[in-house]
Amino acid sequence: MDALILDPSQYGNLLEGTLVTVQVIVGSFLLGTVMSIIMGVARLSDKKWVRQGALVYIEFARGISAIILLFWMFYAVPILFGARSMPPMLAGILALGLNMGAYGAEIVRGAIEAVPKGQTEATIALNMTDRQRLRHVVLPQAVPIILPPYGNLTIEVLKGTALVSLITLTDLARVAQVIRQNRGLADDPVTLPILYLNVLVIYLILAQIIAQLFKLAERRSARRFGST
Repeated sequence: MDALILDPSQYGNLLEGTLVTVQVIVGSFLLGTVMSIIMGVARLSDKKWVRQGALVYIEFARGISAIILLFWMFYAVPILFGARSMPPMLAGILALGLNMGAYGAEIVRGAIEAVPKGQTEATIALNMTDRQRLRHVVLPQAVPIILPPYGNLTIEVLKGTALVSLITLTDLARVAQVIRQNRGLADDPVTLPILYLNVLVIYLILAQIIAQLFKLAERRSARRFGST
């Protein structure tokens, strides 16, 4: 049985990598959520230039592979701004967050459009401003519609965090690679599968935590607005 268990130091390394992965997903989620709301609302703006600007961002971020956007952030952006380098954590969060924001924007847009038109008409009758209407009526009612697909999107971004290992960030995926190389596990028929089984389980646990958090948010939102 001992052969099926990694060394304590290896578990410590995996824990450190997991914490880095959590930092990346949290940062990407926060940035992606901000961009999702801003661009989702902008897509429904009365001003054509605002709608077109949001559309350009969405199509650009969705049309480019996440790994290419990651490399662009890490290698190209610092050169464009005359900097020597960009911290890999920042580059990873920017790339994944902007990518998430593009997909999330369409979720937000669709949810806002699904809010009954009578609600908007009522706010107009109450002489509410566009900002008040959006903040107090439209967005709160769109949240129950947003949450299920947004939870799935967040889990997809979690899976994408493994890409940051390619820009030297010591996340969970990179730590596993380092352990494999340093311990000479390339040809180990027992320990190598166990190593990646542990990595698989950690990603699965993180995904389940995200799923449960969104389910909790969905239940609270449903109770607030009397949904079934």
